[in-house]
Order: sequence, then structure tokens, then C-alpha cells
Amino acid sequence: MNVVTADTIDDLRMLAAARLPRAVFDFIDGAADDELTLGWNARDFDKLAWRPRMLVDVSHRDCATRILNNRADLPLIVAPTGLAALAWAGADILLAQAAQVAGIPFTISSSSSVRMEDIRRAAQQTRLWFQVYLYKDRELVRALVKRARAIDCEALVVTVDVPMLGRRLRDRRNRFTVPLRPTGRLIWDIFRCPRWTAHILLHGTPRMQNFIDGKHSASLASLAALMTANMDSSVTWDAIAWLREQWSGPLILKGILRAEDAARAVSYGAEAIAVSNHGGRQLDAVTSSVSVLPEIVTAVGGRAQIFLDGGIRRGSDIAKARALGARAVMAGRAGLYGVGAGGAAGAHRAWMILAEELDRCLALLGCSSVSELDTSWLSRRE
Repeated sequence: MNVVTADTIDDLRMLAAARLPRAVFDFIDGAADDELTLGWNARDFDKLAWRPRMLVDVSHRDCATRILNNRADLPLIVAPTGLAALAWAGADILLAQAAQVAGIPFTISSSSSVRMEDIRRAAQQTRLWFQVYLYKDRELVRALVKRARAIDCEALVVTVDVPMLGRRLRDRRNRFTVPLRPTGRLIWDIFRCPRWTAHILLHGTPRMQNFIDGKHSASLASLAALMTANMDSSVTWDAIAWLREQWSGPLILKGILRAEDAARAVSYGAEAIAVSNHGGRQLDAVTSSVSVLPEIVTAVGGRAQIFLDGGIRRGSDIAKARALGARAVMAGRAGLYGVGAGGAAGAHRAWMILAEELDRCLALLGCSSVSELDTSWLSRRE
């Protein structure tokens, strides 16, 4: 099996696991502590069963929707993922270009391995969003936002669930650091993964290119140093008001899991809310995103769009999120498995798999458009 013949996102995951060093794969694949939330994010979709309709003309099906008032060919957004080039050189560009072909937005991570300006040059027609944390250094935030505006990013995604970093035990046990530090395990993997090793030797070890320039280049050269030095455990809603002053375009708050927080986000001017637990990488044993989606949809009451982030492994997961009231879903690991398995071809295959599965799901449901999906199509399994 290769990326072209991969049938599922799990197939791409297995291919990526075979190609990448253990520490790199675990950095992509892992989550916090016992990884309970990581599992719940995916398994809680399994509690939702379909109720299809028969004898419906589904010869023409429409998977398109409007995300932030612009058309998207799928109800799908590429989520921000830091240091993606650990999986494949220039992975941010490859994923952005694949998003352009798929007709969906791509979110640049503030910790991307490619400078945001270079992503824009390489993916000129892609709908680009930019993700940022509310760092202690507000001037750094202001500078990043200014650069995002200059490259015509459509929306600003503010990740609000990281007052400090969660404890990711796979990374600790692998002694994973960025830049990569030689360990017995890594040296073994260098020999076990010759294609990845040759790739790294040719293209160099990834760095967070958005922070290389200027005063942050020396003291914040590694991911751990950047996050530890700048994560702000004192941040409050006042920071959202400040950020709203810096950014006049659509503002998306990512990391909301409570109805009252969602309603408050709307009052602070958010045009969209991403229901998210950071892929289970922050607080473990926190609720899955899909389990709280309905109450957040109700609390917001149509005043902002709702995105579902976490656990997307099937096109049917996208359909279930739509049926529960989400306008679109965000997927990060799916794309990383793709590029980790096979670079550009893998990135394209990841989004194609989800598109094909979503289309097939609609046909077999007896539903001609994602806009028709609502809770009447679902029943809950206990």
C-alpha cells in the first residue's frame, strides 16, 4: 500500500508510522497524560448512529458550504499544526496547496516551519487563516497579526486553551526536543528510517520560521523555549478585547468547551467559535469536542459560526458534526499523517479521502446536500 492506494486516514497514519522516527510520529500522534481525551474525541462519534432515508434522488450531491461568508467545496478547514516539516520538508506549503485544490481554508500555525509570507507566495489562491496565541509579549502578538494582515489572511484564529503546556508523556519518554537532540532511540531510528533521515540531511532540521527574524531568533530557537517563556497563565477576556482592536477581520476563538464561554466569545466580537480540546494535547480527561457541540450550538443561537475540532478521521464524522449544528470541522492530524506518509501526494490524498467519504455518506443517507443535515438524521447509541 502507498499513499495513492490508501483508502482511509488510518491507512495514511500507518504509512506515516512506518516512515517516520518514533519520536517524530509520537509528537504528531500523541496527546496528554493517559490520552483519554484523544480516544474520546474519535470514539464519541461512534455513539452517533445514522437514520437514512430511502428512495431519494441523490444522483447529484452537494458537499459545499459557506465558511465565514465565502464558499468552501467541503465543510472542512485545515487546522493549525506546528513544526509540520518534521514530517516532510515544506509540509505547510504542501498542505496549503492541497487545501487550495480541495477548495478549503488553510490555517497557518504561528509555529509553522515555513514563514507565513513564503506560504502565501507558494499558495497564492488558497484561503489562508492565521493562528496565534495570546503570548505574554504582546508586541510579538501585534507583529504577527500585522504580518498576517499584510499577506491577506482572511481570519485570525486565537487559541485560548493553553495557559501552560500540557504534559505529553510520549514526548517526555522519547526525550523529544526541537531542535532534535541525539538520543539512543533517535540514533536507532535514523538507521531504521533512511528516507526520513536523507530528507532531514538534505533540507535541515525544521525551525519555527515565523520567530527566526528579529529579537526572538536566539533566545527562542526551540519550541519548548518559546512556549515556556511566552505562555501567559494570567490571560483573561480583556486580551480578547485588546486583540479585537488589532484585527478588524473575522476572529475565531479556538478551544471553547463550555456554553457560557461560547456566548461570551460572541459578545466580544468573535465571528466563529472552534469547539476544541486541542486534540487532547492539553488537559487530559476533558470532554470530547463532539459531546458538547450541541449545547454550544444552542447557546450561540446562530450569532456566530461553529466549527468542530478534534477526532475527525472519516468523512462521516464531518457529516455528523454538520448534523449537530457545526458549520464545518477542523482537521490537523489527518493532513500530517498524509504528508508524513508521502509528502505532497499524501497531503492531497488526505483531503480527497475525506471528500470521497463525505460524498458517499450523503448518497447512502439519502441526502443530496450537507445543508440538509440536522439532528433528525441521527440517533444516539449508549
